[in-house]
Amino acid sequence: MEHNTTFPIKQNELDMLRDEATSYLKSVQWEQSQRAKNKDKNANDASILLYLSRAKNGSNISTTSISKTILALKKRLLPESVAIPIYLNQALYAIQEGITLGIWVKDSYYDASGLTTLNQNKSALDTNGRREYESKMYTATAFMLFASAYKILHDLKPHASDDLSVMKQKFAGIPEVSLLSPLKGISCNLFYLDKYLAHPDIIKSDKDVVDFAVVYFEALIDEIQLRKSSLEYTETIVDRTYKLENSDFAISGWDNMFQGTAKSVAFNKIQFEQIVGNKDAKHFARRLTERMLSYDFEVKKNPFQELGGFMPVFMGYGIPGTGKSMLIAAIATRLKEHADHLDIPFLFHPMPDTLISTFQGGSAEKMVEWMKPLQDPTKLIFAPIDDAENNLQERTAQGVSAGVKEVIGVFLRYTEGAYAVNYGNSSIGLFTNLPEMLDKAVISRVQGRFKIDGARTEHDFVDQDYIWWRKMQNTMPDFINMNDPKHYKYLSDQGLAKSMGEILQIVDKPSEARVHETFDKVEKMHKTNDHMFYATLYKEIQKIFPFFSSRDVRNIQSAISLRLTDFDLEQDWFENPEKYFKKDYQTKFNMLQELMKANMKGLNFSDIRRQEVIRYLDNVATIADTDFKRKVDARINQLNIETKAREQFERKD
Repeated sequence: MEHNTTFPIKQNELDMLRDEATSYLKSVQWEQSQRAKNKDKNANDASILLYLSRAKNGSNISTTSISKTILALKKRLLPESVAIPIYLNQALYAIQEGITLGIWVKDSYYDASGLTTLNQNKSALDTNGRREYESKMYTATAFMLFASAYKILHDLKPHASDDLSVMKQKFAGIPEVSLLSPLKGISCNLFYLDKYLAHPDIIKSDKDVVDFAVVYFEALIDEIQLRKSSLEYTETIVDRTYKLENSDFAISGWDNMFQGTAKSVAFNKIQFEQIVGNKDAKHFARRLTERMLSYDFEVKKNPFQELGGFMPVFMGYGIPGTGKSMLIAAIATRLKEHADHLDIPFLFHPMPDTLISTFQGGSAEKMVEWMKPLQDPTKLIFAPIDDAENNLQERTAQGVSAGVKEVIGVFLRYTEGAYAVNYGNSSIGLFTNLPEMLDKAVISRVQGRFKIDGARTEHDFVDQDYIWWRKMQNTMPDFINMNDPKHYKYLSDQGLAKSMGEILQIVDKPSEARVHETFDKVEKMHKTNDHMFYATLYKEIQKIFPFFSSRDVRNIQSAISLRLTDFDLEQDWFENPEKYFKKDYQTKFNMLQELMKANMKGLNFSDIRRQEVIRYLDNVATIADTDFKRKVDARINQLNIETKAREQFERKD
């Protein structure tokens, strides 16, 4: 649903609620539920959950005070200091402001949803009225806690440490979240926050208070997001935006902008010209960057997605040493340079090597954390997975860890299915030497694929050497005493291709034997420009490769659509962004459509279809055969070694 109306949150209205918020920080009372108490009975005594669940002072009702706990922390951490240390102060102030804002949002919901009226006539309500009253109370409490947590994160996140993993390991979750009434909601939440802050192992320095608050309130938002679907009467929440006066803080329904605010990772700058060979890969990478840069931040859409020329998931594969890591850096370099020039935020977000966890569920959690930022519509995101076979290995293979299975589960869920949101601003690239080791379901998510095959021609090899020795020539001009090639200008082959057609030139027949054979067989039954040719071909291919499915056919279709959008953006547009990049979505879309029509005039649909089908099926066959071939080669090698060893052994004897 679109957020249509914006309401201001006025500072003077908040001033009137601040005393109420402060009173909660001074003291709240909470009676723990049995379930929360029993949460961790079996754990050892040092367990944080057990500590949280020990009710104090005989009775079941405990009174806690956040402000007292913060003062006690000051005494424990900085006994000499007179003033409250800056981080403790920041945390306390942020929590107070968060609660104040939460109360304001709750009052606003009371009025907008009619809960105020129900509350006034509470005693006269019939059964339906009571039900509506209770249901709205739940929703009011949930929204209040959400707004409070969201404001606290907004204020504290900039001051928290970049890496919160240690704090997250100490944190054992929030034992219970009460939504029965706003008072109960605040009391329950502050009770457990206080318990954590008072625990001797959690806070070791004043900065830890800020870090812990961020971890705690992120968890609270997650808890509320989990319950969101069961809340009723939320129309007056999702149809409006609340903006805080004189601030960049705003609340739009349940949107959580902090989910996956990731920081860009540093990388070495590399230009495409420094990469030798790899024509296909460089061409693909250049198209990818042009397409991502066309994303429209206003409407959160990419015109290339509508034209069928965008790839949320792609794969580059090739033998080791052909330049995968260089290619990743080159894509990132190109995107960053253009993004800086166009004043667009860019996130380079490679998958970390430490993703697979030995804890059950740990890998899934880390993977969700890694994939969440890809749904942030406010920046361009390039997310490479280098050596993808490590984390996305075929699940049915022997000895595959539970962690890998968890990671793949999350990957599949976020790339297609209910969770898959792609605005056309982010792209995941799988890079691998061993595509045949990747999980079949993962490979079927790949919409664009290209070979990274390194130097392939004499010119490629002479250029690779040239890039190396020209550094010496710059420092010692007379040292390189060799002749240059007669009819070739260095690096002139390393430029970018105009189009895919130029690279493929004429792919007329498959290079893989089994595909070639099938192709010939089907050609005897149908002409290649008959639609039935492809239907029959797919059916025959399925007999050889049972895992070939309609998703593969969809991937072929998207490869053909990519070829229709395989045109250059005008150089002029990059130099003068207002001519294209800064235009509104519809204008950009129309400009691209014109380019596409002009580009299609020189193309022949049945040729392109043939080329892309051959390219895809060859790829399927290569991946299927390589695995088998590798096993056979290894076995032959083993037998050769044994034979040789036997010969030498006999000679010695």
